[in-house]
Parts: sequence; structure tokens; C-alpha cells
Amino acid sequence: MNILVLNCGSSSLTFKVFAVDDSEIIREVLSGKANRVGVKGTEPSSMEIHFESKTYKEILPIEDHRSAAALAFEAILGHGIVIHCIGHRFVHGGSYFKGSTFIDKDTFEKLNQCQPLAPIHNPVALSVIREAQKYFRDVPHYVVFDSAFHHSLPLYAYVYALPKRLTEKFGFRKYGFHGISYSSVTEDISRLFGGASGKLKVIACHLGTGGSSVAAIKGNRSLDTSMGYSPLQGLMMSTRCGDIDPMLAIYLMTVHGYRSDDLMEIFSKKSGILGVSGFSSDIRDIIKRISDNEEDQADLALNMYVHRLRKYIGAYVAVLGGVDVLAFTDDIGVHNWLVREKVCEEMGWCGVKLDTDLNRQAVPDAVTPLQSKDSKAVILSIPTREELVICREGVKLLKHSNDIAF
Repeated sequence: MNILVLNCGSSSLTFKVFAVDDSEIIREVLSGKANRVGVKGTEPSSMEIHFESKTYKEILPIEDHRSAAALAFEAILGHGIVIHCIGHRFVHGGSYFKGSTFIDKDTFEKLNQCQPLAPIHNPVALSVIREAQKYFRDVPHYVVFDSAFHHSLPLYAYVYALPKRLTEKFGFRKYGFHGISYSSVTEDISRLFGGASGKLKVIACHLGTGGSSVAAIKGNRSLDTSMGYSPLQGLMMSTRCGDIDPMLAIYLMTVHGYRSDDLMEIFSKKSGILGVSGFSSDIRDIIKRISDNEEDQADLALNMYVHRLRKYIGAYVAVLGGVDVLAFTDDIGVHNWLVREKVCEEMGWCGVKLDTDLNRQAVPDAVTPLQSKDSKAVILSIPTREELVICREGVKLLKHSNDIAF
């Protein structure tokens, strides 16, 4: 059985085909990624595909995720691969979904109602689902939710300090996201530490080219995370503002006449690294501009990015009562040694000491220790395996389905 996994990021689309045999051994058949989808930056968008030890890459305009999905599907079918089941990453399941599920008419309607909860992610994921159902009409589709991992948050961590009647009436609470990635990271840490992993105090930093977040994890359970009711809260991100004083929104609306949809556009798509730098939403472009000594705003954007990340790490050291493992994952987390180095500067107070040589030599496709010999905390670069987690969820669903033969 071949399971196709589609993972929509805010500025990317990753796709992988896994072959699953009767013993549930999973083997990757094809993988690919559409990069810089709809991104304003100094580099063009591209599509890369890995198949049978060969890599194909094409520079081409990719305006949106639905177009990226169509390119991926044409490539998969062009290689003669038969698809039997399709899994989709969906960021925000709201109060409707606490676990993975097959997509039927009722599920699709609930997914549709979840669109406003994550305006950058949910609509594009739904558009990719529609495109996938058009190409693959006769195969089962299922969804795996980023918000599910954080259902273990304690009450005091997820309740907002608002009147109880409002939080209960409208379901306002911290949901948290990047849960599929955190599931992958905790699995790798568990393998690395064996039976002791259940007692570890882990701070995991998911640093993507679109969205970023931090999670405080103890006993493989999420105790707190930087994102909230929506993926807008928390760190400074590519185009998202992260934490701001809510009075700014009120002033812009009541004093300066901005509408709610104006604010949605500004806070979600025109702020963050793009808003501060003025020329790119990609931290890689920011770092390149700094190295060329061309732009003061680039230096400010990087310093703000690092400051907010270090501040959250420090807060979660307090939440956990210390830190045993500091993990960096996703594209920026595993590829960018400079961000890791700057974040770990002057953090010896909590036992975090980076080996700069190990950090700069780290490979992005393997779990790599980065700490110095006198560091009390283990520092890891861990490639996220979200697609494999989504595939495994599909295997579980198929095994327990009465209507679908595994």
C-alpha cells in the first residue's frame, strides 16, 4: 500500500509517498518539496523531487499551494506511482477534532468551519485537500492535526485571563500548534535516551521558514507552548507579528479606522521578519543581507528574532524547573547554525553551553548533539519527520477501519 502525505506549511508544500507492507514496515518511495510558495523575497520559488536516488529541481513560479499540489501530483503520477491513501496535515482543528480522522462529508464541513482559526494555514490546507480529491477521487483521505499534541496542556496554561462567560461561550483557549513536529522530536529523543526519556525536561524549538514556536515538554507531554488560540501568538515569524500588545489592534480600529480584515492582513501577512526588514520574509535572506553589510533593518530583524526565541526558552526553563534537552528542528532549526549560536549565547546560567565547532559542522538530516563537554543540558539539532508521523497515523486509522481494507 502506498500512502501519500501532504504537509502544507505557510510558505511550502512537502509531499512524500510511503510504501507500507503487511508487517507495517514503512519505506519512503518518493519525496519532494515546493519552496517559497507565494513568498515575497530575493529568491524564486522552486520544486524539488527525490526519486530512486535522483534529485530533480526546477525554478518556476508557484503562486499558491493548490498550484504546488497539482505540480506534485503530476510528478507522482508521471513516475507511475499508484496511490492508495492520502494523509493531510491540518493545523487547527478547533474544538471539533482532538485526533486524526478520515475525511467524509461531515468532516469536510467541520474543516471548512475551522478556516478562520488559522487564516494562513487552514484555507490553503483545505485547497490542497480539494485538489487532491480531484486527482485521487477513489482513495480514502484523512487529516492529522497540529493542535492535537497540546491537548495535554494543564488548565492554568491554556485558559486565557478573560471573563469565564466569554471563554466558555466562544471556546477561547490556547490550542498550540506544530504538534506533529513535536511528536516527531519527542520520539527521536525517546530513542536517544531510552527508558529515561519520560523524566526529561525538554524545550523544543520548531523554527520554520514560515511559522515558528517553542514547546515545554515533560514526560513526553506538552506543558506549555508559545502559540495560542491561533498560530499568530508567540515568536516573531516570517510574516506574523507574534506577541504584541492587544491595545495596538484596538487603537488601529477605533482611532485610525482600520477594519478587522485589514488587521488580519497586517498581523498575519505583512509583519514579522518581512515587516521589520522591509524586503523579505525569509530569515536566510536577512542573514545574507547582514553578511553583505547592506541593511541596518536586517540586523534589527535578526536581533528581534533571536531575542524573542531566547526569552521564551528562558521562560520555559522556569516552567519546567530546568532543562535537560534543548532541541532545534524544522528548516531554520536544523539548517541555520548562526541562529542556534546566537540563541545559545550567554545561556550558561541554565546549563546550556554550545560547542560552536559542532554547531557549525552539524548536518541537517541527522540527530546531532551540539553541546560542549561542560554543558549540563543536551543540545540537539533534530530534523522533523512530520510526514512519517502522519503516515503512521494513517496506518492506525486504516487498521481500525471497518470500511477500508488495510
